[in-house]
Amino acid sequence: MTGFERGSVAARRTIVPILTAVLLAGCVVGPDYQKPLLPMLPANWSGQKTAKAARPAQLSKWWQRLRDPQLNKLIEDAVAGNLDVATAKARIREARASYRQSAGTLFPSANGSAAATRNKTAATTSGGTASDAYSQYQAGFDASWELDLFGANRRSIEAARYGLDAAEEELRSTLLTLVGDVASTYAQARGYQARIQLARRAAASQTQTAVLTRTMAQAGTATAADVAKAMGQASSTEADVPSLEASYAEAVHRLSVLTGRPPSVLNERLKRGAPIPTPRLPIPTGIPGDILLSRPDVRMAERQYAQYTARIGQAEAARYPSVSLTGDIDTSAFKLGDLGKNSSIGWSFGPTLSVPLFNAGQLKAAVEVAKAQRDQYFIAYRASVLTALEDVENALVSLRQERIRSGKLAASAKSYADAARLEGTLYKAGETSLLEVLDAERSLYSAEDDLLQSRIAIATDYIALNKALGGGWDGTIDAAKPEIVDVKTGPRLASKP
Repeated sequence: MTGFERGSVAARRTIVPILTAVLLAGCVVGPDYQKPLLPMLPANWSGQKTAKAARPAQLSKWWQRLRDPQLNKLIEDAVAGNLDVATAKARIREARASYRQSAGTLFPSANGSAAATRNKTAATTSGGTASDAYSQYQAGFDASWELDLFGANRRSIEAARYGLDAAEEELRSTLLTLVGDVASTYAQARGYQARIQLARRAAASQTQTAVLTRTMAQAGTATAADVAKAMGQASSTEADVPSLEASYAEAVHRLSVLTGRPPSVLNERLKRGAPIPTPRLPIPTGIPGDILLSRPDVRMAERQYAQYTARIGQAEAARYPSVSLTGDIDTSAFKLGDLGKNSSIGWSFGPTLSVPLFNAGQLKAAVEVAKAQRDQYFIAYRASVLTALEDVENALVSLRQERIRSGKLAASAKSYADAARLEGTLYKAGETSLLEVLDAERSLYSAEDDLLQSRIAIATDYIALNKALGGGWDGTIDAAKPEIVDVKTGPRLASKP
């Protein structure tokens, strides 16, 4: 057998096992993820007529149906400047980088090296001679590739991909919460403005009654006690204004912070009053199953469940043998120019097998940990679905009942307004007592204030329903742009701290 034939046989003996290992690289261990089907979803929302087919929920830019341009602009400002949104975008960038990092494990890695040394051997005490100083130059190249025999790296990539999906859903969930918070806080701010105006109007009307009573007391048809009672009621109504002003200021401050700016920025912008946002009702809510497609928190929980299912495969693969291919080549010479020609060259190449033999059950315990974590995220997914269904049901009931209550309050306020007007006319004519007038004015103020609060509640219930259905920002969000752009990151002289 010639040297060439012996070399060919040796090469085949080396390459065949390697090729066999590469073919085995398509193998994976651990459970494959399957999206769960939850049989607990009801066929329709409570209170919905089953005979009538449900229309899809109208979630795109739902806040525009409140017909308030100022609110639309505030939401745009909040999406652009909110700090929670900026944090969620940074998490997406982190997840993307982690995914690329995991994907790199499937490819070989290579490194180059170089060294230059100056050497000299000193004379010994037994009579040896010292050598002349000489230089030695070395250059090398090494590479390694871990064969993914049982899919540990592929499971890692799978988990990273699911993690990226979860980060994107987290951004959508943050936007959903943000839009809802801006809309509800804005409705409350406008509600406080309306209640402040009502309190001032009512106090002014009650003050007029007190002035009239003082005039009647001077004419002998009323007493000083009547004047005191009338003035006391006017002052009591005026006392509501400072607390309402404080609540309004807090709402404006919250809106400013939600847009990512200092608390006092929106004071002048919202100083001029506007009506309480009134939604167009009723709104279609679709069917309960739609909640799985629209709620980002539900979708994020499902992606996290998928992510931790893939991590079981990672932990399981650590219990199996691993094979890596390593190789290196190096050259050394006494002159730098000889590295490529008159130099000594060495090389090595071959597989390395690692088999876990004994680890006191640590690897098996790691698999059990991964399975327990997977179960926790599955339960969290089921809990998110139940929470979503509960949110929608609660919002539907609240909105439905508040509309009924608002209608009753409107009728009550109208009746009290008629009564206050009639009592005032009779009082001027001397045909009724001041007590009846004060009671009518107090009842009217209370009824009108309750009606305003009900209108605020209708707006906030409408907002809560859209949030519960999964309605958030559906515009473009650029998550690739970092908050901090670093400059001068290359090699340079260190500056003093």
